[in-house]
Amino acid sequence: MLRWLGHDAVAVLDGGWNAWLSAPHAITNQIPTIAAAGFTARARTELARDANSVAASLGNRGPLLLDARSPDRYRGENETLDPVAGHIPGAINRFFRHNLDVDGKFKPPTTLRREFDELLGNSASGQVTHYCGSGVTACHNLLAMEVAGLSGSRLYPGSWSEWCSNPARPVERGSA
Repeated sequence: MLRWLGHDAVAVLDGGWNAWLSAPHAITNQIPTIAAAGFTARARTELARDANSVAASLGNRGPLLLDARSPDRYRGENETLDPVAGHIPGAINRFFRHNLDVDGKFKPPTTLRREFDELLGNSASGQVTHYCGSGVTACHNLLAMEVAGLSGSRLYPGSWSEWCSNPARPVERGSA
């Protein structure tokens, strides 16, 4: 998401805080003095798609949509955040937690590659658009594809929250 907003100097701590502690790396309770800096977000349209482009591609053999939400939310059985349950028609569910091993770290690149290859079928990675509820966990799937060597997929940052806010947009429920 930061790259979409124009900030390329990003990194992810694989395994999060628990991985840091188990490494073990140094920790402190001292608050550092940090110089203030400025950042102006500039959305990079080549890394994302908007609701109109997603809507225009429905029913075409164009971009493959990957929904990163939990399967129950994808199927429309449980919606915890948005007023409408379901998913964008034609989307495939890839729960973002399936990218992790039992320790909460990304699975090995070869495993992720195999899993995404099975999921994508004949779709090229550049034809994949990721979404979730608000755009954040979709980035997890996008990063997992990058780890797997599958570059070029894009983000739909508005995600389900934006999609379902317009009653004219179609909604699908159940498994696709």
